[in-house]
Parts: sequence; structure tokens; C-alpha cells
Amino acid sequence: MNRYKVTKQLGDGTYGSVLKAVNRQSGDVVAVKKMKKKFYTWEECMQLREVKSLKKLNHPNIVKLKEVVRENDELFFVFEYMEGNLYELMKKRERHFPESKIRNIMYQIFQGLAFMHKHGFFHRDIKPENMLVKGDTVKVA
Repeated sequence: MNRYKVTKQLGDGTYGSVLKAVNRQSGDVVAVKKMKKKFYTWEECMQLREVKSLKKLNHPNIVKLKEVVRENDELFFVFEYMEGNLYELMKKRERHFPESKIRNIMYQIFQGLAFMHKHGFFHRDIKPENMLVKGDTVKVA
């Protein structure tokens, strides 16, 4: 993970913490999910449902898994960076979203979920915190 410089902790969950980082070579900003569980073999890492599904799902409304790194028995998922999530966006607003904005958000979420379902995967944790936002784009995480 030396090629990434961690700049900030974004969150902490049941399975791991999410960090904002910068690729030292390219300057790309990424989100790194550091898993809490130790992984002693690469095969063990590749059997995780999250790895199996995200590596196969390439869609504009699904967050992109850039790479999986195992270092010192720790597992890291490197994702494209999104600015925030739908929950934060809704919480900050003082007024309701216009109907056209809600339709656009829901359309993008449904497009991502439909693509997952079409390829035999199911989300299992649909909530506003897992709908990531960058500009007008919404992606399922």
C-alpha cells in the first residue's frame, strides 16, 4: 500500500474502515477499504463475495473496484473516490429535492441494481449511505 498516501478517514464499519487516499504515482484520489479481518492467503481473499461481484460488475452506476491488495495478511479494496453519499446529501439540505432530481437519483440507483441482478448478484444492504454521489452521478456501493 506504499503507492497510496492516506489523507483522511472517511468512515468505520462492521467489516472495516474506509480511507481517502492519493495514488503517489498518478495523483488519483481513491477510497481504500481496509478490512478488519486478517487474510492469510490470496485464495481466501478472492473467495469474498464483495471481491467476486465487484470485479465482474462494470457499470456507470456501480462504484468501480480498481484493485485488491493483500499486504501483511491485511486486505485492502481500492475504489474510485466519490464525494459523499445520499444520506449526507439529504441531511445537509434545508429544502426537499425537486421531483425531477429524485427521479434522476432513483433512475441511476435502479440502473445499477438492475445490472447487478441481471448478472446474478444482489446487494443485501441497500440504504442511502451505500448510494455514493459525485456531482450529479449516483453509484451503488
